[in-house]
Amino acid sequence: MRICRTKADMRALVRAWRQSGETTAVVPTMGYLHEGHLSLVRKAKIEADRVVTTIFVNPTQFGPNEDLATYPRDEDRDLSLLRAETVDAVFMPSVDEMYGDGGDTYVEVPGLSAILQGALRPGHFRGVSTVVTKLFNIVTPDIAVFGEKDYQQLILIKQMVRDLDAPLEILGHPTVREADGLAMSSRNVRLTEDQRIEAVALSQSLDKAEQLAETAPRIDDLEAAVRSVLSDAPSGQIESIDIGDAETLAELSGALDRPAVILLAVRFGSVLLIDQRVVRPAA
Repeated sequence: MRICRTKADMRALVRAWRQSGETTAVVPTMGYLHEGHLSLVRKAKIEADRVVTTIFVNPTQFGPNEDLATYPRDEDRDLSLLRAETVDAVFMPSVDEMYGDGGDTYVEVPGLSAILQGALRPGHFRGVSTVVTKLFNIVTPDIAVFGEKDYQQLILIKQMVRDLDAPLEILGHPTVREADGLAMSSRNVRLTEDQRIEAVALSQSLDKAEQLAETAPRIDDLEAAVRSVLSDAPSGQIESIDIGDAETLAELSGALDRPAVILLAVRFGSVLLIDQRVVRPAA
């Protein structure tokens, strides 16, 4: 497994693969890998000849009061996991390598960046879209694989790639969960024992909504059902419950008459957890 810490090394490696007629898939991560990340790697290995995983905790997507400094990191463990998956290369740049002395150019998808999670975290998606564009330009992949847990991010990146005519395919992959249903996240390790027990309410609330959706309820009823289950997690502070069109994220109201995505953001102390589920009315 090749470890590339500079843009030049990463570009040269993929260039050599391409000259040999091989395709490349990239799996962007911020490290502290778990089974969810590794499922993306396995998907990438099916889709392309070569797989690159990127590990970079991107400072531009964290707000001033967010958890950049305490975001979990374990380089040796991450590399061991990726070697076991026979990843071809890992791109692990420093902040200075990625951004140098800074810069004055950003990439933004204004509509999708300003709604839902974007409204709660101003500037977050501008940081995401900028760093993902940079990673695409450095790795030059044919395919990129992202998890559906970060659903708004996935929809935003798909639109960005369409709008900019970027020459790659974006693939989503289903959320991977713990045995009790909690969506896997690098931040889960920072939950206290009691918070970890309560946090399963996120997936339970989505299970309830998915069952209710089959009765073609009103959107307000779906939200009420989710909120009711989340109330069983008293230490969790609900930051947002959003229900939108599964393709466009446009806000929905009235009766559920099409596939909809339910997006949750719940804070346990300093740890913000997100989860999602696409629900459909019965045919």
